[in-house]
Amino acid sequence: MTVEVITLGCRLNAYESEVIRAKAREAGLDNAIIVNTCAVTSEAVRQARQNIRRARKDNPGAKVIVTGCAAQTEPETFADMPEVDQILGNADKLDARSYAFDAPTERVLVNDIMSVKETASHLIAGFDGRARAFVQIQNGCDHRCTFCIIPYGRGNSRSVPAGEVVQQIRALAAQGIREVVLTGVDITAYGADLPGAPKLGRLVEQILTLVPALPRLRLSSLDVAECDERLIDLVAREERLMPHLHLSLQAGHDMILKRMKRRHTTAQAVAFCDALRARRPEIVFGADLIAGFPTETDEMFEATLNHVRDCGLTYLHVFPFSARERTPAARMPQVKGNVIKARAARLRDAGAFAVTQHLASLNGREVDLLVEQDVSARTPTFAPVKLARAEASGTLLRARIVRTDARFAYAEAA
Repeated sequence: MTVEVITLGCRLNAYESEVIRAKAREAGLDNAIIVNTCAVTSEAVRQARQNIRRARKDNPGAKVIVTGCAAQTEPETFADMPEVDQILGNADKLDARSYAFDAPTERVLVNDIMSVKETASHLIAGFDGRARAFVQIQNGCDHRCTFCIIPYGRGNSRSVPAGEVVQQIRALAAQGIREVVLTGVDITAYGADLPGAPKLGRLVEQILTLVPALPRLRLSSLDVAECDERLIDLVAREERLMPHLHLSLQAGHDMILKRMKRRHTTAQAVAFCDALRARRPEIVFGADLIAGFPTETDEMFEATLNHVRDCGLTYLHVFPFSARERTPAARMPQVKGNVIKARAARLRDAGAFAVTQHLASLNGREVDLLVEQDVSARTPTFAPVKLARAEASGTLLRARIVRTDARFAYAEAA
């Protein structure tokens, strides 16, 4: 073993883990395990601790380095763990100097993330054996949703200049990457800190125009309150921009949205989905939803459940509410744990039903597929497909869906 990176959490972490791996290699780090943590819920922090203990048990002679959002927001949690050799904050984890032999010897190296004013573009060589790559265009968040600890782990919003983003995507396309996912903490806030304050739609248009060799471009989580008209128009008409949007909705009741300090209403979310579906009928939506937010009544929860139908959501990321210290929601009247668990289960059931329906709608149709590995592929709407025979990762092919079940569509060559 040289360096192993364990990734927990979001797509941005997946991208940054590739950068960490490259920076550690550049610094000559050897026999080490780097755990890139998530802080979005208390359960995420528990999983981080579990992974750290397992890493130490399985590799007693290796150096264990903990970094990521949980390391940034609560370094003391990991400093109390004897399994941990070093803790790096989010500002230091992407710097090769942090992994060098003559690196600072402090066990805890976590700086003030709010003092970070720029997000550097890290040119990675690609994702070994993968058809899809994530490219960071933005980091941090200027909003302060009452449930969210992430701004304290990531800092304020800052954007990567468009030229650097295009340069990286062009390099990835030249290496055979067939699909790029634009990622960040709040990508619809892109550009506000750059000269001229360009919007996300302008960046997407530049990528599609300047990197014609890229067959598929996908967007990560969007805030419907921040989507600009150019972006919406591109999603509606550009075939290379995948017809699958993941929305940061969180709830389907206006009072709960207000208490969360979200920036949209339920009516705006429904109108957003309806308008795009009218212009691009094949589009599919996913969403983040929180079950059991403080003060959520049975009626309010039912409204969120109905919102799944009203927006026509398919892929649901359901989060049982988890109070995080330092957030206003932690001081609000809490919903009982068993109620939260039951509501999360009902939302997940609704999501599973929606996925089954979407897969069934593909039956008998010819679809374009991107092969991820062997017999696993994805449609433009991100539906998981199993192939009749293995294909090379990154292959783009046309196939006919011959049957579906609750989890997959099954395809044969068209």
